[in-house]
Amino acid sequence: MEDSMGLKNVTFIGLGVMGYNMAGHLKKNNFNTTIYNRTSSVAEKWVKEFKGDSKLTPGEAVSNADVVCICVGRDEDLISVMEGNEGIINNIKDNTIIIDHTTASADIARKYYLQGKESNFSFLDAPVSGGQAGAENGILSVMVGGDKDQFDKAKPIISAYGKTIELIGNAGSGQLAKMINQICIAGLVQGLSEAMAFGKKANLDMEKVLQVISKGAAQSWQMENRYKTMLKGEYEFGFAVDWMRKDLSICFNEAEKNGALLPVTKIVDKYYKEVQNNGGSRYDTSSLMTLVDDK
Repeated sequence: MEDSMGLKNVTFIGLGVMGYNMAGHLKKNNFNTTIYNRTSSVAEKWVKEFKGDSKLTPGEAVSNADVVCICVGRDEDLISVMEGNEGIINNIKDNTIIIDHTTASADIARKYYLQGKESNFSFLDAPVSGGQAGAENGILSVMVGGDKDQFDKAKPIISAYGKTIELIGNAGSGQLAKMINQICIAGLVQGLSEAMAFGKKANLDMEKVLQVISKGAAQSWQMENRYKTMLKGEYEFGFAVDWMRKDLSICFNEAEKNGALLPVTKIVDKYYKEVQNNGGSRYDTSSLMTLVDDK
């Protein structure tokens, strides 16, 4: 795949659970894909699997890029790859488009968007949803903030791993949309956990119950994709509690600024803290079940 604007050299920074497969889809779609990852062994594995190119610093990796995709952990990680002598900003060509898939703050998205206007690069904040399975299958939902002309240029690249791709609004809007996504998930998973524990206490066949209600008004992605593992008490299937709490902290910071009330989300965050304290930091988010299910 090569889009009509001729953007064929793509660099992907950050090969975590999501980025590893997202970068792989770029290579499979015939983009000239260069990668950088902080842990070199992961970069080596990726090169062996997908036959792309790897560099030792972000700066080296982006020097010939038309588009730079980033998927790192948090604001601090984004700063570490963007700034400094070996960072992205000091080593990209003019008119490079940076697509940031990190779940980060709206503030840092706006900061780099404005810096791009001064330094002749474009910045799109484009967090994703859909989990590891969505990344592996190339069907992620992508919420984007930034300028429409740059979004239109970037969309064919994002389409390599994204299925639902939407320009939400100005810089920071993608991150705000992702916050909404996480707020929705937090309350939903708590409700699902309580309902399943209730059903077990009532000695119902929860496989039958969930097969029925998952086709009705209670249906959700979480129910469809997690109820079987939750019933088995298995929590190794996706987005980790540590990362969810990081994301929710971003939501709370933004809510303080805009005056939004998040009472249920704050309660659920405390439950996630309890899961962490019980040793479940790396469990997936459905592990809220552990607090209400005494087997």
